[in-house]
Amino acid sequence: MHADGASAIHTHMTNSWNTPIEAFEHQFPLRIASYRIRRGSGGAGAHRGGDGIVREFEFLIPAEVTLLSDRRERGPWGLAGGKSGKPGRNTLLHDGVRGGVRKERPQNLRGKLRFDARAGDLLRIETPGGGGWG
Repeated sequence: MHADGASAIHTHMTNSWNTPIEAFEHQFPLRIASYRIRRGSGGAGAHRGGDGIVREFEFLIPAEVTLLSDRRERGPWGLAGGKSGKPGRNTLLHDGVRGGVRKERPQNLRGKLRFDARAGDLLRIETPGGGGWG
């Protein structure tokens, strides 16, 4: 190993494709409310693991949603003394707008499930960080 891990990338068999925002918004009735690097999610080491991403999907109409994600209980392990990356996290924030202010009520979601979202709900998916090395 000669450098820190790359951040915000798709790795083999993670089911976390880095699909462009425009593709999601063109194909589905939703808006990408936020899309950023998940700073600090990579594991420590002589070479840090790469950071994951945070993407927030705002549903414009009611929707049936299926999540198939892994590494939600334990993050990817480190090697040669490096620390594990942070595990991923899925959160549903219910709309609940009152007086022009969003009253978010977070609901932690399992890695694999099916649920019904309402218009205005926001799904936050935080992908795991990579394990560190050394």
